[in-house]
Amino acid sequence: MLVPKEGDYIAIQSYKHDGSLHRTWRDTMVLKTSEYELIGCNDHTLVTESDGRRWLTREPAIIYFHKRYWFNIIAMIRESGVAYYCNLASPYVLDKEALKYIDYDLDVKVFANGEKRLLDVDEYEAHAQQWHYSAEVDHILKANVKILVDWINNKRGPFSKEYVDIWYNRYLELSHRQ
Repeated sequence: MLVPKEGDYIAIQSYKHDGSLHRTWRDTMVLKTSEYELIGCNDHTLVTESDGRRWLTREPAIIYFHKRYWFNIIAMIRESGVAYYCNLASPYVLDKEALKYIDYDLDVKVFANGEKRLLDVDEYEAHAQQWHYSAEVDHILKANVKILVDWINNKRGPFSKEYVDIWYNRYLELSHRQ
C-alpha cells in the first residue's frame, strides 16, 4: 500500500499473538504519517469483534501508532475531558489491507482526572502461557509499560492537551471538506 495521505481513510486490524484476528476498525481518517508514526481519528467508527459483534465508537478519538514503540494510544474526547486507552501491542505494519498490530492484552487506562490503571494483567498472564510469549517479548512489553507511564506522567505527545486539540481541530477541518 502507498503511504496513506492526510484525509484518507484506512482500516485498522488488531490480531492476537497466535495470528487470529481480534478486532477491526473500518474507517479511520489519517491525519498525519511520517517515517515512524501514524496519527488518525475515529469518530463513530464501525468496529467488528472477532465473534462478529459490531458496534460504533461513541466519541471522537485521536489515535497514535508508532513503528518503534510497543504500544498505541487512543485519546477519547469526552465532555468530561480526555480519557486514554493505551494498548500494549507490537509496532504497527501497514499493507494494502490495513494498519495491523498484535494486541498483547495489557492496557493502561488514564481517566480524565489523571488516574491511571493497568488493566488485563490476568488475561496477559493466561495468554502468555497459552501462546508461549517469549522472554524477549515479555521484557519488551514490560519496558514499554514504563515508557508509556513516563509519557503519561510528563504529558508527552498524545498526553498533552495541546496535542489532542491540534489533531482534533485538524480532523474537523478535513471532515468538513468532504
